[in-house]
Amino acid sequence: MNEDIFSELKGKKIIPPKGALIGIIAIAIVIGVVMLNPFVQVGAGERGVVMNFGAVQDNVLDEGLHFIIPVMQKVVKVDVKVQKSQTDAVAASSDIQETRSTIALNYHIQHDRANWVYQNLGVAFKDRIIDPAVQEVVKAVTAKYNAVDLITKRALVSDDMKALLKERLMEYGITVDAFAIVDFQFSKQFAQAIEDKQVADQRVLKSQRDLERIKIEKEQKITQAQAEAESLRLQRQNVTPDLIKLRQIEAQMSAIKKWDGVMPRVTGGALPFVDAKSYQ
Repeated sequence: MNEDIFSELKGKKIIPPKGALIGIIAIAIVIGVVMLNPFVQVGAGERGVVMNFGAVQDNVLDEGLHFIIPVMQKVVKVDVKVQKSQTDAVAASSDIQETRSTIALNYHIQHDRANWVYQNLGVAFKDRIIDPAVQEVVKAVTAKYNAVDLITKRALVSDDMKALLKERLMEYGITVDAFAIVDFQFSKQFAQAIEDKQVADQRVLKSQRDLERIKIEKEQKITQAQAEAESLRLQRQNVTPDLIKLRQIEAQMSAIKKWDGVMPRVTGGALPFVDAKSYQ
């Protein structure tokens, strides 16, 4: 009997239900999508460089989710956020004084040229592009100034370097956001000469101040002496015979007021004399 059942089923086709068939197709599609991965997500601060079979394309993908053609297309993510680098540079001033400096730089890849940068420079381009450009700019600008100007006009020197470096790196799709000279040194001999000059200048300034102070004090003394002389001159002009006589009478009256009426036992001089006639 079992043999009859198997032989009967063997001649029939088993057709699954319609809903099950749709589910199988859907599962197959999901598996295919997962395996082929036709979507790519570009994160914040990134740009997507599209390549067709390895060839870089003109279009650059912005941040977000994008559809690509599986197998044919590939997307490389390029960081376009602001990055920092430091470069050491050696240069010579116009008066042949050697300088050593450390340059700090903030930069970013231009968003719309991320594909060009990836195609021509790659990702690790600091050693090949930025460092040589910084050193070249430092040498070119430093040679325009003498050693003293490099110290006293440091802000102007920094602005010149930044402007020239912006121009150079713009050609490579790189934008300079900030530029700073974080360290700037001369040779020990020149640094000592600068220090000695500063000490000498301070001494000269002190001497000038001392001379100015002495001059002022001298003028003050002259002015004071002239004032005293003028005062004496005016006093002499005001002295008259009547004034002299008045002063004599005042002195005699003062002596009378102080006398107690007792004659001194030993006298060393004449008694105070009062001219009674002068009071008549």
